[in-house]
Amino acid sequence: MGGALSITLGSLLYPSMLGVQKVSSAPERVVATPATGPLTAADRDFVVKVRSAGLWEYPVGQKASRKGTTKAVRSAGKHLVDGDAALDAASRDTADQLGIALPNQPTPQQQSFASRLNTEHGEQFDTDMATTVRATNGQFLTTIAGVLTTTRNSLVRALADQANSIVLDHITAVEKTGLVDFDQVLVQETTTPNLPAQDLTPPPAVAGQPQVVLTPPANSTASPSPTTG
Repeated sequence: MGGALSITLGSLLYPSMLGVQKVSSAPERVVATPATGPLTAADRDFVVKVRSAGLWEYPVGQKASRKGTTKAVRSAGKHLVDGDAALDAASRDTADQLGIALPNQPTPQQQSFASRLNTEHGEQFDTDMATTVRATNGQFLTTIAGVLTTTRNSLVRALADQANSIVLDHITAVEKTGLVDFDQVLVQETTTPNLPAQDLTPPPAVAGQPQVVLTPPANSTASPSPTTG
């Protein structure tokens, strides 16, 4: 696959200050031309976003599956763990084939979501988890729709298709808890975060650091990555 890339691997690395806002200012810019189709800045950004989303949501799902106060919350947690592990495998496979550098940590903003939820317990955690996950996944659906509309890379399209199914499953699972604060979701989905670009950008992985892998549960029901092979 390496011979199919027409530019150097180094040019696909995302600098620490090249945030999603800056990348999206030139979404149509082609950064590589692999055999699977032109790869744009928006395509590359999407693969990183999938990885980053799982890195914060997966441990939240683990906590919900163990400590949720209701069966519905524990079930939602299992859906998050299952889906995020599947998407993590797909994003890592896609990135490997396209030469995209992936983070080992979520964005500072996402880290703040996880940190806040980690301090909460009982019904407060359940409600905040359901509302936060519903809002972030709702926002991500818009990103996925944009990628499906514009990408010309078959690997990125396959990842977006899988992400679309899993994100919809996550939304359904947290809504079934009956705990989603839809007024708060609307505020979060429609308000642009007043944060510097670096807070919306996952830090680059440290050179030589092993890649973090989100392990699927033994009873995983999520579909295998469509990009593997």
